[in-house]
Formats: sequence, structure tokens, C-alpha cells
Amino acid sequence: MVDEDLTAEPAEPAEPAKPVSPSPVTVTRGRLVTGVAIVAVLAAVIGGLVGRWTASSSSGPGVQAMCQATTVAQTALPSVVTIFANSQSAGGGSGSGELIQAGGYILTNDHVISVATNGGNVSVLYSDGVRSAATIVGTDPTTDLAVLKAADGAEGRPLIPIGSSASLQAGQPVVALGAPLGLYSTVTSGIVSALDRYVPVPSQSGPTAHLVGAIQTDASINPGNSGGALVNCTGSLVGINTAIATVPNADGSPGGGSVGLGFAIPVDLAMPLADQIIKTGTVNHPSFGMQAQAIPAYAAKAAGVPGGLFVVGVAAGGPAAKAGIESGDIITEVNGQPATSVDQLTVLTLTKNAGDSVPMTYSRNGTSVTTEVTLAKL
Repeated sequence: MVDEDLTAEPAEPAEPAKPVSPSPVTVTRGRLVTGVAIVAVLAAVIGGLVGRWTASSSSGPGVQAMCQATTVAQTALPSVVTIFANSQSAGGGSGSGELIQAGGYILTNDHVISVATNGGNVSVLYSDGVRSAATIVGTDPTTDLAVLKAADGAEGRPLIPIGSSASLQAGQPVVALGAPLGLYSTVTSGIVSALDRYVPVPSQSGPTAHLVGAIQTDASINPGNSGGALVNCTGSLVGINTAIATVPNADGSPGGGSVGLGFAIPVDLAMPLADQIIKTGTVNHPSFGMQAQAIPAYAAKAAGVPGGLFVVGVAAGGPAAKAGIESGDIITEVNGQPATSVDQLTVLTLTKNAGDSVPMTYSRNGTSVTTEVTLAKL
């Protein structure tokens, strides 16, 4: 499962990345990624805050160059906060975030603060131990991003330097900053293990989040790191830690702790979305203007229809309607690939812009038709 305490839309890839194949491991915030469960990294609030400025290295043999974690910590930790979110009745949890804009604007994961969206409360703890109330500016559950605003405006506190995820390379050293298990101002180091991962992160209380173009790292990340900063050796933000993969327990439930498989939202993806949230309180992703659902193979066989995505509804005057698609059609190909999951449509709306065209093939009454759907904001 993928952990919700770690977590951002990077530069648009030429083609959406393939999802990590599910296998026996749990991803925490948490999804399934090749033999592991993906889990969002959200920690329950623990009694008392243990320790400060804890530093550790997850680098293994063979890694020749690592960041100077002490220097990175001095640069970036003053911009990193611990977030406490509570509901009126369902308890609460803690996560991490970083100051990205003057006035006290803090970037984090949606799953970190979702418990407080209906009548709850949020507060932030700075690295020097000072605490402030905070409000939720807006959220984007689809990408698992959210922006908070500290009530004290974070006056006199530095903003985290914004780097670029486009220039990252596999093997490059990085540092993760956050509050795993409530241990605030924790620093761990590692490398970029892989780039351009697609990791769907299911949620127990909401829609699946989609990490597109995600950065995979072996820097130790645990519950409570969600929303925290992944930085390069200059202390510049390159990703938002969002999920980890863990080995499931014997009963199939998500295991706990880092196994060296963490996933971060690329800063190049996260910052434009954060800017939208700060300006409007929401994110308006481009849309296909239709609702669809996957047809199970057994159902398609029994009905004598092709497998694919059944079009449940089409927005009048929307992109799909303009491309000739109607309710009852069966989408058989999307962007040159067999249509097997609604997630394919979601990922395209996250990696493409309004005005981009997507080739699509659909079947109607046994006739196959190929068209171009031009995405638009509805």
C-alpha cells in the first residue's frame, strides 16, 4: 500500500509511464507495487514529540557520492513543518509539509489533512518548536496534493528553494525531510532509484490518487513523512514524499516501515497545481467530458461485445461529444493502447493539457470508429 504522509505534476512525459506491476508488497500511503503494498505515509499522532534534528543515512554499498546531509538540513529544515490534522470524531494524524510561498503557504499531501476537511482543525509545528494554527486553502485528491496557510503567516521563516525534477537522474543523491512517526525535523539520505513511475494510491476514505511521473527513492521514508520535502544536494525541493512500498504481513495487511521503496510527486508537477490552489482554491484538470467504466472480460464475453471501457455518460458539448462518442459506445483503444482501465483516462488528464488531442477507438453496434478527442477544461 502507498503511505499518505509522503508526497506532487512534473514535466509532461511523452507517454504516460506504465504502472508498477502489483506483487506481494504493500505501498503505504498505500498501493500495490510489484510484490509490495503501496501505502500513504500518514502517522497517528503520538504522545509527545521525540527528538529533533535526527539524521540518518540509508545509503548502501555501491553508492559513491551522497549529499552532505548536515549542510542540506541547515538549508532546508527551517522551511519544513510537521502537520497535525484532527477531525471532530475520528481522531487525527500527523504528516509533513514545506513553506513554498510568502504568507505562510504550505504544500503537503491531501491525505495528510483530509481528516480535517469537514469540521476538523489543522496546526503546524516549525523546526524551532513554535506552533501555529492553520487553515486548508484547497486540495486536489486526484494528485494527492493540498495547500495550507499558517495563521501566523510563517513570518520571518524561509521558503524552501524550488528546484527542478526534470533534470534528475537515476543514481543522483537526494535527502528526505519530514516527521516520520511524529519525530519532527528528521533527515534521511539516499538516491533516486528510478524516474517516471506511475503509482495509483488507493484510499480507504476517498478516491484513488494517481502519482504520475513519480520519483522513486531509497531514502528512508516512514509514516509521517507524507507531504514532506525530497531535496537535492543544494537543499532545493525536487519532490513531495507521498507513499512507500512495504512488505505485507502474514494476514495480507500492510506491513510497517521503509523497505527502501519510496515515491515522491515531482516538483515540476506539484508547483503549478499548488499555484492553482493558492489562486483559486481548487485545481481544474482537463477532461474527456465523459464517464466510463471497465467491462470485465467475462461480461464482455457473455454479452458478445469487445472488451474495453463502457461509456456511461457524455457531457453535452464536451470533448467526447464533439469527437462523436455517445453513451453506450465501448472504448477499445486509448492513445494507441488497448482500453482496459478508467485509470488510463485519468492519467492522460494529469499528463496532458487542455487543447491536446488523444486518439481513441470505439465500437458502436459492431462498427469500429477511430477519432480524436481534444481535452478541455469543463
